[in-house]
Amino acid sequence: MDIDDSSTKAPVMVIAFAGWNDAGGASTWAIRSLIEKTIATEILTFDSEEFYDFSRERPTVHLDGESRFLSWPKNTISLSNDGSLLLMEGVEPQLNWQTFTQNILAEAQKYNVSMIITLGSLLAEVPHSRPVLIHGVSENTEINRTYGLQTSSYEGPTGIIGVINQLSTDAGIPNMSFWATVPNYVAGAESPKAALALIERLKTTLNLSLNTTDLEIASSAYERQINQIIEGDEDTSKYVDELEDNYDAGDYEVASPEDFVKDVENFLRDQD
Repeated sequence: MDIDDSSTKAPVMVIAFAGWNDAGGASTWAIRSLIEKTIATEILTFDSEEFYDFSRERPTVHLDGESRFLSWPKNTISLSNDGSLLLMEGVEPQLNWQTFTQNILAEAQKYNVSMIITLGSLLAEVPHSRPVLIHGVSENTEINRTYGLQTSSYEGPTGIIGVINQLSTDAGIPNMSFWATVPNYVAGAESPKAALALIERLKTTLNLSLNTTDLEIASSAYERQINQIIEGDEDTSKYVDELEDNYDAGDYEVASPEDFVKDVENFLRDQD
C-alpha cells in the first residue's frame, strides 16, 4: 500500500509496549489484533541498538529449518488500511527514553494525529469470571468530560507510557490511557479477555467496526482453563469466590473510578 504523507486525514495513534505496563500480555495482544484486523501496513521500525541494554532485554535465537537467526527487540509503527489509525507495537526500552519518545512524537506530528491513546494492563484483585474492569485516565479536562475519564493524582516512578502521555501533553497532542485489570492469581497467564476488553473500549471510543470473534473464543477458553486450574486448589477457589461476591455486590462499581486510579498508582509504585 502506498502511503500518502499529504493525506488530510487525522489518524489516532494507539500505542502498547511489552514489559512493565503489560500484565498478562493484554495490551500488546490488543495492539497486534488491531494491526491484523485493520490490515495495517508497517511504515517504520525503530533501530533497537540505541534504546536497549541487551543484557536486560536480550535478543532471541530462532531456528528456521536448518537456518538460525536472531530476533532483536522491535518497535514498529503501522498505518491502518483506511488511514485512520497509527498503531505502535513495541517493547519498553531501557535507554534514551527522551529520544525514544521524541521519535514517536515526531511520527505523530508527521501524520497530524488527532490523539494518542496508550494501552496498559495491571494485576489486580479481580475475578477472572467477571467482566474486565477498564479505566481511562487523561490530563485533559475536556477529554475527561467527553469520555468519562479520570485525572490521575499519581506522583512517583513511571513507565514509558507515563512518559509518552506527559510529553504528548507538553507537545499539545491530546492523549488518554486505557488500563485493563488482570487477575493477580493467574499473573503468569496471557489474558485474551483483558485484550478483548481493551479493544471493545477502543471500539466504543473511536467508533470502530471490528470483528472480535477470535478474541471472544480465546476469552472463553481462558476462563475454562482457569476454572480447571483453581478447582483443585481450595485456597484459591475460596479467594476467587470472595472476589466474585464482592464484584456481584457492586463493590467494584462503587469504587470506580477513583479507587481504580489508586490501583494503577499502587501498581506503578510496586514496580520501582
